[in-house]
Amino acid sequence: MLRDPRFTFPTLARLAVLCAALLIALACSRTKAAAPGNSVVPVLAATVEQRDMPVELEAIGSVEAYSSVAVKTQVTGELTGVYFREGQDVNKGDLLFTLDKRPFEADVKRQEANLEHDIAQAKLAHLDADRYAGLYQGGVVSKQQYDQAKANADALDAAVEADKAAVENARVQLVYCSIYSPINGRTGTLMIHQGNMIKANDTPFLININQVEPIYVTFTVPEQYLAAIKRFASAGKLPVQASVQEDRRPVVGKLSFIDNTVDQTTGTIKLKGEFSNRDRRLWPGQFVNVTLVLHTQPNAVVVPSQAVQNGQQGQFVFVIQHDMTVEMRPVRVNRNSNGQSIIDVGVKPGERVVIDGQLRLVPGSRIQIKQSVAPAPAPAAGTQPSAQWQCPIGASFRCQMGLPS
Repeated sequence: MLRDPRFTFPTLARLAVLCAALLIALACSRTKAAAPGNSVVPVLAATVEQRDMPVELEAIGSVEAYSSVAVKTQVTGELTGVYFREGQDVNKGDLLFTLDKRPFEADVKRQEANLEHDIAQAKLAHLDADRYAGLYQGGVVSKQQYDQAKANADALDAAVEADKAAVENARVQLVYCSIYSPINGRTGTLMIHQGNMIKANDTPFLININQVEPIYVTFTVPEQYLAAIKRFASAGKLPVQASVQEDRRPVVGKLSFIDNTVDQTTGTIKLKGEFSNRDRRLWPGQFVNVTLVLHTQPNAVVVPSQAVQNGQQGQFVFVIQHDMTVEMRPVRVNRNSNGQSIIDVGVKPGERVVIDGQLRLVPGSRIQIKQSVAPAPAPAAGTQPSAQWQCPIGASFRCQMGLPS
């Protein structure tokens, strides 16, 4: 077998040594590149603020109509007219349905005729009673005959009164042939259409009308907050915010109802908020996020929630020093509200904290502020989007209420 002189053993050995040297040099260069240095870490920063912050409770609620009426007929007959469209707004007193009136009009005439007949009979009976009274005084007829004539006149008077009641009832039945809206509201699905025979107080109902202006939102909160809710509600109507998932803008109303019983099964108390709902953003049966604003905590120290980090020793923030280095400082968070953390202990108003870039920081790291984030506007009670209410694990009830310890 012939061998290529270029691939002799000495040549291969030199190539192997050269490859090893190149690998070692490459590894060394990478190690030097990866070695930590005194590089400046770019971060985002925000200023610690002091301002009034609302204390809020969050819950999931359901929207209920302010008033709901299931319209039924009180007489039996053929449905001859429907005077609205499904889903139409109607006002109290608007004509909704008519039934065939002819049988009821005939009954009114019959009852009126009976009344006229009995009135005439009663007049004749009174004339007979007056004549018998004179004859009795003259000794012509016996007292029994006189009493019989008087009793007959009194019986016919009672029959006249009964006829009057029958006429009134017949007229009421005729009125029931026209069905009017009892409330201002919005109609639902038409259950029975024109031409069908319907029975008095039968099911299903003809139409359901919901009053949606104003409207209620019902929700529950744990019973441990009942005392605080009653105390703050005694000073005036508490603001309630409601927002649907696809529209974060809150609708603002007032707390209008606190149930008189705690649900022993769930340990919750039922509340209702009343909303004007002029823009119809709330709809019966809808689920909404509810925020009950209890009161406002004055002069709260606030930082953006993303500034607070969790460590083995608890929560902390990176505070920016004057020499552009950072200090890791432990903090005690009271609660989170609207993307802001209310701090009880750890930072002071006017200090700057890191809100982005913390993963590359250690105490003493030198930083460069890429951007300072302006503080969020102070939320006004009852006008801002719903806020998440949290307290540290094991926090006292007063902390959860946002009250001073």
